[in-house]
Amino acid sequence: QVQLVESGGGLVQAGGSLRLSCAASGSGFSIDTMGWYRQAPGKQRELVAAITSGGSPNYADSVKGRFTISRDNAKNTVYLQMNTLKPEDTAVYYCYARLNWLGWKDYWGQGTQVTVSS
Repeated sequence: QVQLVESGGGLVQAGGSLRLSCAASGSGFSIDTMGWYRQAPGKQRELVAAITSGGSPNYADSVKGRFTISRDNAKNTVYLQMNTLKPEDTAVYYCYARLNWLGWKDYWGQGTQVTVSS
């Protein structure tokens, strides 16, 4: 069975940094795109950043220049380095992977809370 396990959320002051990690556990699968979504209270889930298997990143306009997505294909892990955090970045962050295990399917992590205080 394949699972996405996230870590790295927490509470930080505005202007601070956090690094999120997400590892796909299991065996016998291959991964295409990985990424991060977030959902703030009362708002829809939105894409934060994504990265292809070849390493091409894509960012939401609101995080460009502040967040950096990367991945380690050997470890089936995606990272999100978040710098210059703002209170409006406060949300639950969800890891995402388009993964082939008995067929292509979208997988989601359990979510990790990021809170930025002003």
